[in-house]
Amino acid sequence: MRICFVSRRFFPAISGMSVYALNLLRELVAAGHDVTMISQYRGDALGIRVYGGGPPPPVPGVRVIGLEQVGEQDHGDFETDVANMKAAILAEHAREPFDILHAQYGYPCGWAVLEASRETGVPNVVSIQGGDGHWVGSCCETHRIAMVRVLDHAGSVLIGCQSFAEEVTHRLGTDPARFTIVPGAVDVSRFTPGDRSAGGPPVLLYHGRVDARKGVLDMLDALAPLAAEGLAFELLISGIGPTYDETAAKIIALNLGDHARMTGYIDYAEVPELYRKADIFVSPTYAEGFSNTILEAMASRLAVVSCRSVGVIDCIRDGENGLLTDPGDIPALTAALRTIITDMAERTRLADAGFEECRRIYSWQAVGRQIMEVYAAMIGSRPDLDWPVELPITPCRFRAEPHLL
Repeated sequence: MRICFVSRRFFPAISGMSVYALNLLRELVAAGHDVTMISQYRGDALGIRVYGGGPPPPVPGVRVIGLEQVGEQDHGDFETDVANMKAAILAEHAREPFDILHAQYGYPCGWAVLEASRETGVPNVVSIQGGDGHWVGSCCETHRIAMVRVLDHAGSVLIGCQSFAEEVTHRLGTDPARFTIVPGAVDVSRFTPGDRSAGGPPVLLYHGRVDARKGVLDMLDALAPLAAEGLAFELLISGIGPTYDETAAKIIALNLGDHARMTGYIDYAEVPELYRKADIFVSPTYAEGFSNTILEAMASRLAVVSCRSVGVIDCIRDGENGLLTDPGDIPALTAALRTIITDMAERTRLADAGFEECRRIYSWQAVGRQIMEVYAAMIGSRPDLDWPVELPITPCRFRAEPHLL
């Protein structure tokens, strides 16, 4: 099968979406498929600082095509980038026809794939992951209409979990029957427990996009009282993102400098070892599509502290395999962190429960096979063409800050 996978941004070090893409591509190649990835990237100074920037790295066995987001960098002109993605798909299809087009992110990638399917007749699949389901479409009429059309007319719509599907249904009016739930997954052969028998204070890890929407600033506010009490702990903050500078300043302002260290960019090949250095994974996120980092932490036998938020409640149950607080509830997060830092028996119990569940349910072999079954069912079908291509152009907050889309 010849597959075109279209990614929003491919930076495995800081993006759960990119980690998902990388593992799926590996599974497709291992199964013998011919895979081309077309990925956007930021090439400007802001994009490089926030997302790493630069063309996507090579992926073994995959033809990788990088497209600089020239429109996004030019005052949020997403329409130009959609046109460029579509042109790249059509050029590759003319070189050698595709059997399936798979977009990761509903807009702009999903919209580009729908347009390409209209011209090629190739069936399409769209994955809704993260921000496209949480806020894209609530920002302006242009993106609302685009998201609704993608959700209603894609050949198949994949989404990570039931709570996320319910959120998108409530927000955009999508028929729940349109969704195929494909959970997140983790490579359990790479993410394995470390040896923390040497002792020392508990090590807390925050890994992912450094973004207020992921709760990184809430985490610092919650830890400050524990540091003031003299509680012993270390904090590693790994990754880059839009709140990186603010996070660094807040560590100093809250007198957490003796406890916290920011690693910046970490190459994905080094991430498993990063988890092995920690005891506790902290992810006080406001919303996820399905948290790949939490699965990596579970596979690494870390105790998880997170929030009762979309995309988390489907894999973490408070008091069973992790601790959950309400998003933004700083006192509750402080209490949960105090428990997990001071109570080694509880920390071990939660870590063991998450580890066993992760290895049993969330393997990439099973999830990759499920996605390939979706592809196989689509082969030979005709794409839905009953939707207008024209979109109104309306003001949008993401045109002012497109790197946040």
